[in-house]
Amino acid sequence: MFTLDTARFDNTYARLPEMFYRRVKPTPLPAPYLVSFNEKAAELIGLDAEKADKPEFVEYFTGNKLLPGSEPISAIYAGHQFGTFVPQLGDGRAILLGEAVNEKGERFDIQLKGAGLTPFSRMGDGRAVLRSTIREYLCSEAMHALGIPTTRALCITGSNEPVYRETVETAAVLTRLAPTHVRFGSFELFYYRGQYEQVRELADYVIREFYSQFNGAEDKYLQFLREVIKRTAKLIAQWQSVGFAHGVMNTDNMSIIGLTIDYGPFGFLDEFDADFICNHSDYGGRYAFDQQPNVALWNLYKFAQTLIPLIKPEGAEAVLGEYQAIFTERLVELMRAKLGLEKQELEDPELIVALLEILQLSNVDYTVFFRRLGDFKTDANEKNDLLQGMFIDPKSFDQWAKIYRARLAKENISDAERREKMMRVNPKFVLRNHIAQSAIEKAQKGDYTEVNTLLEILQKPFDEKPEMERFAAPPTVGSKRVAVSCSS
Repeated sequence: MFTLDTARFDNTYARLPEMFYRRVKPTPLPAPYLVSFNEKAAELIGLDAEKADKPEFVEYFTGNKLLPGSEPISAIYAGHQFGTFVPQLGDGRAILLGEAVNEKGERFDIQLKGAGLTPFSRMGDGRAVLRSTIREYLCSEAMHALGIPTTRALCITGSNEPVYRETVETAAVLTRLAPTHVRFGSFELFYYRGQYEQVRELADYVIREFYSQFNGAEDKYLQFLREVIKRTAKLIAQWQSVGFAHGVMNTDNMSIIGLTIDYGPFGFLDEFDADFICNHSDYGGRYAFDQQPNVALWNLYKFAQTLIPLIKPEGAEAVLGEYQAIFTERLVELMRAKLGLEKQELEDPELIVALLEILQLSNVDYTVFFRRLGDFKTDANEKNDLLQGMFIDPKSFDQWAKIYRARLAKENISDAERREKMMRVNPKFVLRNHIAQSAIEKAQKGDYTEVNTLLEILQKPFDEKPEMERFAAPPTVGSKRVAVSCSS
């Protein structure tokens, strides 16, 4: 059991040489208070939910007091940001307290995001604002409930301390949990400095702790690279299947264990738009929704390059060549499930592409459409008026529906059985930007009710919850899209 006074830590990363990090202490915030606490994330580290009611809980998870056994550090790394290499980045506002060990022996980093200045803050203030912490807190839990690998969020603590962004906002700290926060950029730092022994040391550490199946292999570094490629390909396929755009896929925002990490200017699709750009700082559309698979591969090439001192270039090139097939196979598999298909047919990719094309042409809401598709009637004598009505060009849906109906005939499954399966993979609720913004605006006035309500809803995204219908609603027609930047 994780208690506030006797937390069990095993800080493996802090036992690496200090060239991998800097020791640093959080900067206290005045009069901190609890904004929200996530019981499901607390279970990961064996923390009793009742502890959140104790005054010292807020002190510990704001960084005003140090948990016994913690060894606060900020990690150093580099990265390619919007395609340009930046030789040194690092945790500019995040402080890793240590690695909590639960009763199963599982280890989780406890990281305070927004806990003050570090040696890598550069021109920043080391703080996070309530707005950005709420977005990451809710989205990381939403992604987890959708079955997508992600960092987790334990709690948000706040303070009335002013923080200056585009406007004056208030400070907040997000407590983030993950098996590790090592990223592609962690390797890039040492590779571009020519410190190849440190590349090896970091690779040995990551393999030992997270890819132990390769520990004894002669080609362990190549196998490590192959597994990172596989995990990343499958992760991006999951993003695409649920309509999630990360917004800032720099190499320093790519997890070495295949997690979704560093939520900033993300966005879930409302109306389907393959060219959707969720980050209004992304002027060239580098990280547009349909570019994510290609960018992930580009990032993997940059990561693979860091391992060239340890593996043969032709080996790296060969395993990088496996990415596209892994990504495509996984995406088609996920989209089949969204369509209620279990068998594999050669025409399935064509059916999927045709659907996405007509969704785009008619500006159809992505999440709502797939949810409603569960009610599709396979009897040609029955109409699918609710679905057809979502299209500016109803005939385009009718033509696609005819092909879909014929494809469903090969499944030998009743409409009721298919609907039940589709409702388990097509969410009712995703964290739409306008919904998040509503919760943020109320929280900025001191009302955290909607944040906590959303947390509960997003943790069960496939449930109907008729009384919570407004949280599933697309933005109203003509409403202004919420602008989200890297400061978010």
